[in-house]
Amino acid sequence: MLLDRLQADLATLNEQALRRVRRTLDTPCGPHATVDGREILAFCSNDYLGLAGHPQLVCALAAGAQRWGAGSGASHLVSGHYRVHDELEARLAAFVGMDSALYLSTGYMANLGVLPALLGRGDAVFADRLNHASLVDGALLSRASLRRYPHGDVEALTRLLETSDAPCKAIVTDSVFSMDGDLAPLTELLALAERHDCWLIVDDAHGFGVLGPQGRGALAAAGLASWRLIYIGTLGKAAGLAGAFVAGQRDVLAWLLQKMRTYIFTTGAPPALAQALLASLELIEHGDERRARLNALIEQFRAELRLTRWRLLPSATAIQPVQVGDNAETLALAQALWDEGLWVPAIRPPTVPQGSARLRVSLTAAHGAEDVRRLTAALKRLEQTL
Repeated sequence: MLLDRLQADLATLNEQALRRVRRTLDTPCGPHATVDGREILAFCSNDYLGLAGHPQLVCALAAGAQRWGAGSGASHLVSGHYRVHDELEARLAAFVGMDSALYLSTGYMANLGVLPALLGRGDAVFADRLNHASLVDGALLSRASLRRYPHGDVEALTRLLETSDAPCKAIVTDSVFSMDGDLAPLTELLALAERHDCWLIVDDAHGFGVLGPQGRGALAAAGLASWRLIYIGTLGKAAGLAGAFVAGQRDVLAWLLQKMRTYIFTTGAPPALAQALLASLELIEHGDERRARLNALIEQFRAELRLTRWRLLPSATAIQPVQVGDNAETLALAQALWDEGLWVPAIRPPTVPQGSARLRVSLTAAHGAEDVRRLTAALKRLEQTL
């Protein structure tokens, strides 16, 4: 029976140490939290600048609800597009140095919508093997041929492009890879896009607000500009709120507005949220002190954590993965940290490749030096005793 099969599959997940567990917070997002009824020091949010609980954003969201109400009422192309949405899109586009932008409800919806709007059968998508699942799903929905190149391997990508006769091609990549913390070779990827007449689609979910001057993102950090670039930024991470945006050349965005199904066929995000995001952009733009604090914590973490059995993966970003390898051992490590009041998520297949299970340490500007010291001390001790 169907239910018997499902229950057997759940049991298999348990045996393979792959069953996910959801925890419940009783306090706002922040390093020091109450989770499942106990006090915990958390290293698992993507709130990189510590803005999710910022009083200015709380007030801006409340003021937005007073001004615009609780919901939008319809999709953007029916009656759910408000003046404050226009203001936010114009501000986002200018902030990342693009002509135009579209605001969507989530980063997943943005990534799911862009590729099917630009490519179809007979076309080709060239994707980094470690791209986020939403980019993979967007490529599959486009019905274009999906060619995945080894992570960060520009030479392998070059060979794939040289043998492609697809009429429309797109190179697709994360900027900061969410489970490894390393950076895509964006300069080389744009050069290939120019040489082979491709779009270059960059998901900057973990770079927006953190990388580049004033937090303008990975493209600004690399000094890149081109009409071929389509930029996707997420607003639920460093921006501290929710939503995402796609930015690029004006005609490209005009086409996406007409063809991107995840934009057309969904209710618009609440305008109150757009008003709060305008306040968040101000904090990001003037947030050099927060970014400096975050970078200091990253340097401290890497300097203090010297491992012999486990491996701290190379990363200069807020994502600091500690690769353990075995699923059960990774779960046991996460549980041992939890027992000490430290919340660090265990990441296992299929999110990461088989044999590379890890802890994903996420640092934020809201952490302190003593918080980091407590975590590194626990990890070093547990490596010797677990």
